[in-house]
Amino acid sequence: MKYQFDEIISAPCRLGILATLVPGDSVSFTAMKAATSLSDGNLHVQTRKLADVGYIEINKTIKGRRSVTKFRLTELGRDRLRLYVMKLQEILDVETRTAGRVQHSRKPDDSAVWA
Repeated sequence: MKYQFDEIISAPCRLGILATLVPGDSVSFTAMKAATSLSDGNLHVQTRKLADVGYIEINKTIKGRRSVTKFRLTELGRDRLRLYVMKLQEILDVETRTAGRVQHSRKPDDSAVWA
């Protein structure tokens, strides 16, 4: 059985970003960096990729002399992440059923004698 996964979400760093945003609140750049352990540059690149496909929104505001960047999961991003997780769950369900069948279909081996 072959599954097609969203390559944007499949990257562990981007999956971590999306997972951090699931609760629904906007997350600051600093908080996202702490949650994902990504460097500034990598976080910038990965969030840009997610924003380019519409999975997250990036909101930049000025606070005093500083720029504040916050990220938010979009409905599209939530839907795509949900689909991704459903595909993973489907694989686990199939594997569990298959493992259960194999396990239950084995007959005891009476030929072995244990002392």
